[in-house]
Amino acid sequence: MQTDQGASYAGILGIGAYRPARLVPNAEIVDAIDSSDEWIQQRSGIKTRGFADDSETVVAMSVAASRDALAHAGVDPRQVDCVIVATVSHLLQTPSAATAVAHELGTDQAAAFDISAACAGFCHGVALASDLVRGGSARYVLVIGVERLSDITSNTDRGTAFIFADGAGAAVIGPSETPAIGPVVWGSDGEQYDLIRQREDWRDVLASDSPEMPHLVMQGNAVFRWASYSMAKVAQQALDRAGITVDELDCFVPHQANNRITDAMARAMKLPAHVRIARDIVDAGNTSAASVPLALERMIRDGDAKSGDVALLVAFGAGLAYAAQVVTIPWDPPPPP
Repeated sequence: MQTDQGASYAGILGIGAYRPARLVPNAEIVDAIDSSDEWIQQRSGIKTRGFADDSETVVAMSVAASRDALAHAGVDPRQVDCVIVATVSHLLQTPSAATAVAHELGTDQAAAFDISAACAGFCHGVALASDLVRGGSARYVLVIGVERLSDITSNTDRGTAFIFADGAGAAVIGPSETPAIGPVVWGSDGEQYDLIRQREDWRDVLASDSPEMPHLVMQGNAVFRWASYSMAKVAQQALDRAGITVDELDCFVPHQANNRITDAMARAMKLPAHVRIARDIVDAGNTSAASVPLALERMIRDGDAKSGDVALLVAFGAGLAYAAQVVTIPWDPPPPP
């Protein structure tokens, strides 16, 4: 039996993003949840968030972000061998969003599938893509994190209405001359499965007298305690497995869940002052699987992350699923393949 031989190393070659045109300030949220702009900012750091309109579907946002990422990487869509979409808000049970995205982009019979790892989905996708490239199953893999959480968030739920938002981020993963994606540290804490979840089973919804879209619910205080304590350890493990010290880190790109969680993680890890920290949540809200690529794209666009910088990605979400890895910021323009 013959086996495939892939690239020695894999790396992120390009990053792209799509943000909804409509920005919703806290002032539009507060009345329905009996809150205030000051309270929301103190609790989360969020000032505005993007809500998609009818035309900004999961597939449409994914395609737009992917085109940016492919252009950044200098990769033709026909060279893509696999498309991975991380999402929990594609409301068709089947077929996958990835197959539609692959077709819209004009890929040539690429493998395409969705993964459901909630807010950790993009980091899961990066790990899978890296292994595919190094194992020889693919040369170029497109990884997309995308959400339309406004579809499954109740605007009267005080614990979630001000947090969740919409958007898409994408990355092209391909061969690298040097190590550029470190080993993934991932797992789940299923004992706390219920801390973030869809409120109702679809069968219960359909059996009710007045069916309505099931919404996300979250035990915010419990999630805050778990993430603040556990994710700093996971982040340190990712650094250790990559052979990187915290002093060698240039950028920290955590899941944009809550600015207070980000601060707690930074303190626990003793991040040096020179490490630049992603704060995309302030303007974009919590976009679940899209939050890490959106935050990374913003850092690159704003000059806070530069070509060749070493960045730590960390994400966690419903399940409770988590993943972390060290990556190198892609070169712009990218080196020749």
